[in-house]
This record gives sequence, structure tokens and C-alpha cells, in this order.
Amino acid sequence: MNGFTHRSVAPGVHYAAAPCTRVLGSLPAHPADRAAARTMDDTRATEFLAARGLLRAMLAMLIPGLRSPVIAAHDTGQPHLPQWPATGISLSHSGGWAAAAVGLGRRVGVDIEVPSALSPRMVRRCCTPRDAARLSALPGRDRETAFAWLWTAQEACVKALGTGLAGAPWTVPVGIGQRSGEWNGVRWRAQHDASTIPLTCAFTAPYGPRTRP
Repeated sequence: MNGFTHRSVAPGVHYAAAPCTRVLGSLPAHPADRAAARTMDDTRATEFLAARGLLRAMLAMLIPGLRSPVIAAHDTGQPHLPQWPATGISLSHSGGWAAAAVGLGRRVGVDIEVPSALSPRMVRRCCTPRDAARLSALPGRDRETAFAWLWTAQEACVKALGTGLAGAPWTVPVGIGQRSGEWNGVRWRAQHDASTIPLTCAFTAPYGPRTRP
């Protein structure tokens, strides 16, 4: 995949992640993506193009014969493939990193989060009082990283259901240090052993018999 490794977290569920500059230095941006990025500021455009580049590279590898797929978005913002509705896709970017996921016969969500400064309000919203206390006992950088892992799990779950922030990700029960779980019919797995940047994939059960990806 042009030098990028994709990983599988469950049958039919794949993701890839890399620094945006590395992606854009190896994968040419698709004309449709370049056109969509013209009105974005430089940082947003870089992350947008990198995530789309990873996604298109994975789709080309996982679905032989698929060329230049149309990537559209639902009203909720969830990306989808109009011509391949049973193939779930998800995109994420943060702090110069990009990630993409593909679910063959499944809905999928991916979230990557470069740790950053925390607000007490965000901690109160996303954590139980017990986990908030555990966070407060950690050194600053460790605290930010632990929270980022928790947030990627919450965000990936609502992405898999296509609701995004409207799905109130902070209500998804995830504990500090938790590496996998299930919520509302969605399973999630944090990629602690594979990613140096907090990243979690979430996915639904397979759709069942189907005639196209």
C-alpha cells in the first residue's frame, strides 16, 4: 500500500494511520479530494487530503477492481461510498496525523487523537468521578495521553453508528486504561500495541449475506 501498513482488528475491519506529511509525500491526492480541499486552510487541507489518501489506498487494495470511488457524506457528516453501501468507511485526523478505516460488510469508526492540554470541563464530561480522580493523580503528559485513549474509544463508537458528536460520545462508558469494550451494538478495540498515537477502531457485527462489498 505505497509503503503504508494496514492492520486488521477483526474480520473485514482494517485501518491505517501515518503522519500527514508522509502520506502526502507518497500518495498523490485524488483530483476530487483536491477540489474539496480548496476552500480549507492549509492545516485542515493537509489532514483532509492525507486521511482521504489513506482511505483510497486501502480501498484499492481491499476491493480489487474498485477505481476512483466516490466518497460522499451523510447529513451527519459520516463518510460513505454511495456505490458500495455495504462497505463502511471512517476518517480521522489530529495534530498532523491521519487515519482511515474500512469495514467490509460492517459499519466502522476510527479515531486518532494527538494528546493535548485538558480542560477540567472535558474531564468531568467524559469520565466517571473515579476515573477523573485517577487522571488527576497522573503527571501532566501521562494524564493527557490516558485521556486521549479514552476519548478515541468514545469517538470511534459514535462514528461507527454515524452519529458523531450528536451521539454524545462522552456518554459511552470507557474507563482509563481500558483496551476494548462493547456499547450499543458496537465493539471497540484501542490499538495500544500497534500505535504510538492514541487510536481506536470500532465496528458493528457483519451485515450478513451480501452480493457486493
